[in-house]
Amino acid sequence: MYHADTEILFPMRVAPVLRDLRGGTWQRLVDRAIETPDGSPEQLAFGLVLIRLAGCLTCHPDSYRALRGCTVCATHVVRRHRGEDDDLAELYQRALVDIEGFLTERENAHAAVVEPSLGEAGET
Repeated sequence: MYHADTEILFPMRVAPVLRDLRGGTWQRLVDRAIETPDGSPEQLAFGLVLIRLAGCLTCHPDSYRALRGCTVCATHVVRRHRGEDDDLAELYQRALVDIEGFLTERENAHAAVVEPSLGEAGET
């Protein structure tokens, strides 16, 4: 990416800038995402909402969005969202369910992998 503020997917460092763009429901949503540890399901869900709204998966280095940077893009997306804050909160809840479902599937797949015990590894 050519712009210093442009990343491949929505960067959480931009979230504080978005906090005051909408009403109380949105502000609480942003606060919740910011206050949780890095990589938490809440942060991942917040990022997923912005990725979906901004179309990060279709952004490329020569696109108008990439040339302006993630902060400007995310700011415009949040300001121009036609729904209410409750709609954004619903999108967040759906994203959180998606993230938690993915993490559960991943844990189940990892648990299904049969690993040799230490006793077997030492035997030759």
